[in-house]
Amino acid sequence: MKRILITRQLPEDAQRILQEAGMNVTVWNLDRDMTRDELNSQAAIHDGVITVGANPINNEFFDACPNIRIISQFAVGYDNIDIPEATKRGIPVGNTPHSVTHATADIAFMLMLSVSRKSFWLHKEILKGNWKQFEPIKNLGIELRGKTLGIFGMGRIGIEMANRCKGAFNMNIIYHNRNRNTSAEQQTNATYVSFEDLLTQSDVLSVHALLSEETRGRFNAEAFRKMKASSIFINTSRGGLHDETALIDALQNKKIWGAGLDVTNPEPMQPGNPLLEMENVAVVPHIGSGTIETRTDMAITAANNIVSYFKNGQVPYCVNPEVLRKK
Repeated sequence: MKRILITRQLPEDAQRILQEAGMNVTVWNLDRDMTRDELNSQAAIHDGVITVGANPINNEFFDACPNIRIISQFAVGYDNIDIPEATKRGIPVGNTPHSVTHATADIAFMLMLSVSRKSFWLHKEILKGNWKQFEPIKNLGIELRGKTLGIFGMGRIGIEMANRCKGAFNMNIIYHNRNRNTSAEQQTNATYVSFEDLLTQSDVLSVHALLSEETRGRFNAEAFRKMKASSIFINTSRGGLHDETALIDALQNKKIWGAGLDVTNPEPMQPGNPLLEMENVAVVPHIGSGTIETRTDMAITAANNIVSYFKNGQVPYCVNPEVLRKK
């Protein structure tokens, strides 16, 4: 009987699927992340792991857990996992790329609209008792209709964000990837541009790229200096893509107009962070995939990655498929 560790409580579908496949399931039930020692000691007596959160899966983990045969990440991103090391050791790594597409695009769209109309800030003004009268020239937002949306990372989520903005506000779509995505261009009527042009031309710049050594800190002080003073920065990918100190400076000194964040750097954000007191900023606590439907689908996908591997040697959504080809 294969033993599977789940590092956080998930929708019950994950545990049910694994158990119906004849597997013994252990779930970490405490309301906090496992420490490194706890993760390593628990995983050491299991054959597979569904990882949730930012637990480091690296050389130390693999040395401590020689029985582990598969990792299934409850997320699209996998920057916490040393993929080259997993590949070297012949361990496939699965993820849940299709599950989060629509919910995350919805959050990006919500943040864009919330920032453009200062809705988070104005809600707090009501709570403070500051809504006294109609003031025609105060608390004005900006309209999005006909503006230019820049997408950094035109994958599934970027395409859905582009479609929402095109349909709702007839926005012009530009994007930057490491490589052109001609299929996305056809779906969204988007134009591929250089990273420099993405910064200088976007009225709204929405980040949808994976975190990697290439993208880490990509949106730094230099990048924010090149953006329009009237622009909005949106990040629903990973906080590590932006330099938060530089973002705070850019907003305080009006180098950009506003920002919407579902991810922060560091994460979780501390309650004293100055971004939370800025009128043109909207921050939510990494809830991009936070719907019943999406989290359930993620749980099912993560569990099926493991069941399929032990049943037929395949992982439906595999980050390092070269491992499977060698088996």
